[in-house]
Amino acid sequence: MAATNLTEGVKPYAEAFDELVCSPSLTAQVRQQIVAVSAVNIFLAVVAFLGNSLILVALQKESSLRPPTKLLFRCLATSDLCVGLMAQPLKAVYSVSLLHRDWNNCKRVYAALSVTAFTLVLVSLLTLTAISIDRYLALSLGLRYRQVVTLKRTYIVVAITWIKSIFAAALYPIDFRITISYGYVVIPLCVGASFVLYTRIFRTLRHRSNEVQDLVHQTNSLNIARYRKAVYSALSVQLVLLMCYSPFAVVEISVVTKRELSSSYLLAWVITGTVVFLNSSLNPFLYCWKISEMRQAVKQTIRQAFYCPRE
Repeated sequence: MAATNLTEGVKPYAEAFDELVCSPSLTAQVRQQIVAVSAVNIFLAVVAFLGNSLILVALQKESSLRPPTKLLFRCLATSDLCVGLMAQPLKAVYSVSLLHRDWNNCKRVYAALSVTAFTLVLVSLLTLTAISIDRYLALSLGLRYRQVVTLKRTYIVVAITWIKSIFAAALYPIDFRITISYGYVVIPLCVGASFVLYTRIFRTLRHRSNEVQDLVHQTNSLNIARYRKAVYSALSVQLVLLMCYSPFAVVEISVVTKRELSSSYLLAWVITGTVVFLNSSLNPFLYCWKISEMRQAVKQTIRQAFYCPRE
């Protein structure tokens, strides 16, 4: 398949890429495949919307999680719900515009998709980093944990997360370089910080494995088995996110390195972007699998939704 050099002309890389994803020269050969991917996006959008709606309702009933921790999971579920409600439908509309060769509408939809997807990706990454910080503080602060990690402070963290993510993404149509630079800095920092924190958590737990009584005392009667389970649950969500995001990152880096975009790369970019959105559909199932209290709350919610009392 023919490739187009992203450095040709006077336009910078990101602007050239934005135009090429809606150009007949590259999309003609893979248009049908992209439309097929859009059908998958529609299905995943329904799953993400319904699944995360259930999780949000279940979190209202779930009482085993501390309010700050519960708020962070609600933030993550909300961003996943928005993926199903906004990002995936936009990607489906983008595919339809390719099918109908509506290039002007394609560019507008792609711009909206870029802003929406970038916002939600940043919110998810920052929230997962906040969850890893929360788990680390629960272990390291001991009796001071409940005093330091309060619901009010967590609300402030969540608000800052959304405001910064929306602001950075909103700058994309104005000056894409700011948005891209922000992403290049924040995303590796989030991944690196989470890796360091979980490494310290497991190292601390291993070193204190023979001092359970002391550990319980230091963490305000924290149940170690329950704490391990919570850490593994949070880590599982983090690892699944990385698995879903990594293929897209590889394709993106490959395109940037080669400075050209071919039809095959465009198709790979579309498919791996869908895999990124897949994460939002998988998370509700992951919560139910790893968090038994969440699973019971979801079951109760479903039973209540379909329960019809006899008259």
